[in-house]
Amino acid sequence: MKRSATPKLHAYLLLVGLLLVAAWGARRPELALLAAPFAVVVVLGLAQLEEAAHIEADLEMPRDRALEGEELMVAISLRTDRPVELLELALALPENAGSAPSTVAVESLRPGEMRRIEMPLILGRWGVLTSAKAETRVLGRLGFFVDRGSATWRFTLRVYPRAETLRAIVAPRDTQPSAGNLVARGVGSGIEFSEVRPFHAGDEQRHVNWRVTARRGELWVNARRPERNADLILFLDTFTDIGVPGDAALDVAVRAASALAQRYLRERDRVGVIGFGGTLRWLRPGTGVRQLYQISEALIATQVSFSYAWKDVSFIPRGTMPSQATVVALSPLIDERYVQALFDLLRRRFDVCILEVAPESFLAPARNERERLARRIWLLERETLLDRYRELGASVVSLGNRRTLESAVDETLRFRRQARLVVGR
Repeated sequence: MKRSATPKLHAYLLLVGLLLVAAWGARRPELALLAAPFAVVVVLGLAQLEEAAHIEADLEMPRDRALEGEELMVAISLRTDRPVELLELALALPENAGSAPSTVAVESLRPGEMRRIEMPLILGRWGVLTSAKAETRVLGRLGFFVDRGSATWRFTLRVYPRAETLRAIVAPRDTQPSAGNLVARGVGSGIEFSEVRPFHAGDEQRHVNWRVTARRGELWVNARRPERNADLILFLDTFTDIGVPGDAALDVAVRAASALAQRYLRERDRVGVIGFGGTLRWLRPGTGVRQLYQISEALIATQVSFSYAWKDVSFIPRGTMPSQATVVALSPLIDERYVQALFDLLRRRFDVCILEVAPESFLAPARNERERLARRIWLLERETLLDRYRELGASVVSLGNRRTLESAVDETLRFRRQARLVVGR
């Protein structure tokens, strides 16, 4: 505990000093009599001064996993070795971690007593919280001195992004051999009807279409399409970020990636994550609940890593991006390295869907004609870039803080239907 004088003590001493100086200068002893009560109070306060109390504070988190915006009741246990009439407790959290009551007052804390206080904590931005700090303030008798202390707690609280619910998703162009919910283009063993064709050696009798056979006088069978899964790669741009933390481009991208991962894994597709930036991070495609947990852990660890080094898709390990995978790119498309990486993927015949986290939605309004003209030129250059992506077969949709992921997915579905790439499911 660190003890310091309060403004009250300073005011009393200043008042006593001024009155004594005035009494001496004006030859008025009655002014000294006016200073006497204040001086007596100061002397009594100094005489009753005791050793600072030792405050022990323990933090208890109700659980180690939560969602953005969720409210947790945090419990703090307090103990003291000396009587405390009034204790003020302030919980300090890391920046963008959340919000808690500024100050909580605890009255009449006896020696050896454990007082449990519950404080509501509203979680902020996704990420991993590892520490919190509390500051205690004990006001001494007569309010002349205050004892300040602090406590730091170490813990691990994973805050996951709150994912948006998606009613529809974009069907990947190519499927994999494993079973899933996506109807494959090829003919095989399945339940989805494809066509009626003549009987070939090896066809099973249960596939014979007896009505067509009777009409044509020869055996005809029903061909069906198998149900397969697909590979989806969430390709996040971690070179740059714009906007304020909590409502920045990276936040929009991570929340969208979390929603897409949950929806595609529910369809039994394989989903992987690549953080393409100064530090390359990846998670190989997989399926199931375990993969969902791994993707969630990878997303909350995503951060922008500044680097001057040039990187392209050749840095991505083999097997991380299967040849028939659908790549969903989430980026503001500002860094040239990421822009060229998408061109490289399109030239390698990957099925690419670009969700452009529109950077203009994070910019302040133009202040003068010169800024408005510069912004118009910049937007025209960006539109030219997006048209180049579309010419190579990519679907490009803007996604920003003024547009939901659901509407962006619907527009992607319309684009792909018009381009006759796939039929949305």
